Amino acid sequence: MSAPLWTGDKLIAALGARPEGAVPPAVTGASIDTRTLEPGDVFFAIQGEARDGHEFVKGALEKGAALAVIDEVHAAEFEGAGALAIVPDVLKAMERAGTTRRAALKGRVIAVTGSVGKTGTKEALRLVLSRQGKTHAPVASYNNHWGVPLTLCRTPSDIAYGVYEIGMNSPGEIVPLARMVRPQVSIITTVQPVHLAAFASVEGIAEEKAGVFWELEKGGTAIVNADIPQSELLRDIARSGPAGRIITFGESPDADVKLVSCALKPDMSTVEARVFGEPVTYRLGSPGKHIVLNSLGVLAVVHALGADLALAALALGDLKPPAGRGARQILQAPGGRITLLDESYNGNPASMRAAIENLGRLPVEGRGRRIAVLGDMRELGPTGPELHRALAEPLVANRIDKVFTCGPLMKGLHESLPSPMRGAYAPGAGELEPLVLDAIRAGDVITVKGSLGSRMGPIVKAILARFPAVPAED
Repeated sequence: MSAPLWTGDKLIAALGARPEGAVPPAVTGASIDTRTLEPGDVFFAIQGEARDGHEFVKGALEKGAALAVIDEVHAAEFEGAGALAIVPDVLKAMERAGTTRRAALKGRVIAVTGSVGKTGTKEALRLVLSRQGKTHAPVASYNNHWGVPLTLCRTPSDIAYGVYEIGMNSPGEIVPLARMVRPQVSIITTVQPVHLAAFASVEGIAEEKAGVFWELEKGGTAIVNADIPQSELLRDIARSGPAGRIITFGESPDADVKLVSCALKPDMSTVEARVFGEPVTYRLGSPGKHIVLNSLGVLAVVHALGADLALAALALGDLKPPAGRGARQILQAPGGRITLLDESYNGNPASMRAAIENLGRLPVEGRGRRIAVLGDMRELGPTGPELHRALAEPLVANRIDKVFTCGPLMKGLHESLPSPMRGAYAPGAGELEPLVLDAIRAGDVITVKGSLGSRMGPIVKAILARFPAVPAED
């Protein structure tokens, strides 16, 4: 039987809390959401964007929470409700507990950030490192002001490796999160024109991302994409901080972890690389050139950790894209089958182009077509309209047959497409959904993608509801 995540006394001390009610002997998990809370979890009643977690404290305790962390303002409201930890500020208490757990970790800690590819790289590291030791990583894209401390609070004390994803939307967000994580290895997957509404330039984004290098433990390793224009800037920042080593990856001839060649196939890739001159050949279970390049970053992390490179390369054959980030399903349609690629979780210029290129490589059956269903890319600032219209070029180059678009920014793309490629345009995803459903036929291959705020996920759910999944054995 595994040890509890926290003893009650140690968690109360880490929170700096005033206990009320019986302190639980053990806490087995941590949650901020009663929908996913498990018996034995500590429930943090944080203030969310739409709801205050204190609204759900009684429900959490009724569901079996071992402890609820609440603030002093609400203490009288929950007197006698159950085991409580009362603090001045719930989020700050969760941060305090997270940093306490980080200080106790004996395993190696990795921080992952970047404009694109954070979650995929985090998941790849979870996969390859878990084959070599007990590994902890966030269950989803928990990379913000509450996601990072929550993930730290959930980290077992006896891990061999901890992988933490760090994200940002505006200046000043990376450094405080990286300071909580205190990584020994930090990787920036890439820098792209994402969140330009909050930054004056892509270089400004690079400087913000480089905060993960400032907070490295002394002598740690900074890992940089050698192929991007900001590579030298990132290296300069790493050199000026506590990093003791810098590793580069990419196609660049001088990259430390270098792509030699790759064969891109619809559902996988084969890769030949060199890691500091050592040849490594492996199969990559998730398709796309962008995944190939991210896998080089994964190997760079493995090398920096001194872990088994051959075992890591072998594990990459089992890599699969997660839901909303390229997950593929084969569905039954009248007269044949369709292929659905769910890219609905997020969308920016770089990931849009990667998804379009991947769609272009997929074969169609019979009278089938390659169909792109695209929603607005958010937070691009004044460059937004131009970046949306620019997607016409890769759509044409990759022989996409029909393009369905929604959102005010995607209207510019719709108007820039050749007439035969225009599937339909609608102001929002809800209006576009029935048009997409009516257009799908046997043999089609469909990609659905857009920023999370564009709400493309319901279109994916509607397609899945209309067309049943083909059984795995078939």
